[in-house]
Amino acid sequence: MADIILKTEGLTKHYGGVHALTNANFEIRKGEHVAIMGDNGAGKSTFVRQITAVEQRTSGKITFDGKEVAFEGPLDAREAGIETVFQTLALADHLDVSDNLFLGREKILFKLGPFSILDYKGMREATRAALQKTGVKIPNFRNTIQNMSGGQRQCVAIARTATFHSKLTIMDEPTAALGVQETAQVENIVRTLKEAGEPLILISHNMRQVMDLCDRIVVFRRGQIVANLKKEETDGQDVVAYITGAKTQPEYAEAAA
Repeated sequence: MADIILKTEGLTKHYGGVHALTNANFEIRKGEHVAIMGDNGAGKSTFVRQITAVEQRTSGKITFDGKEVAFEGPLDAREAGIETVFQTLALADHLDVSDNLFLGREKILFKLGPFSILDYKGMREATRAALQKTGVKIPNFRNTIQNMSGGQRQCVAIARTATFHSKLTIMDEPTAALGVQETAQVENIVRTLKEAGEPLILISHNMRQVMDLCDRIVVFRRGQIVANLKKEETDGQDVVAYITGAKTQPEYAEAAA
């Protein structure tokens, strides 16, 4: 279908004899927010690493924005339009907000032989627009990352996705280490992305967060997808039953056996 932004078919990852991910069939449509849930070691992060080419898949097919893709690395995925906020954030502590947003994608004013003059003004203006778009409030974005709170760091990482008009945003446990107020700020950014019609994959253990922010919940268990649930047709207790293995949807029962 034309509105499917990402689709995986039979996506599999083996580490020697360990089957970390097996036959993952997944899709997300434009504008849709999908949660991925499961216990630690269920295959959630492995799945994301294959999509973003942090690792190379053992087998399977990935279609992104209507084309079959075989990204060689995370930079290829990012250039194609997949922005990922990992738990580690991947921010440079000694740089300010603008420098972090454009790290590896700096705006060039002009080149002098082997040397380049950076467009600092253009990068600051784009940073201001990105922060405004996502509702991120940072009083002075020329401060270095090391002088910011955990919530501000997380918001900078998320704002980076808005700067480059990503076709798909992936967030891996974006509020796991944050306090109540900082979590609320990140969740407001997610709502802003939803209002803008931007698709999002959210990996989270926070049931309340998932039910508030997502349209659909995909449950992983032991490296396999065991449930694909519409939010309005399920509840937290039902989701937990799939996570623990007490329930498996019929279409996934054979694979999960």
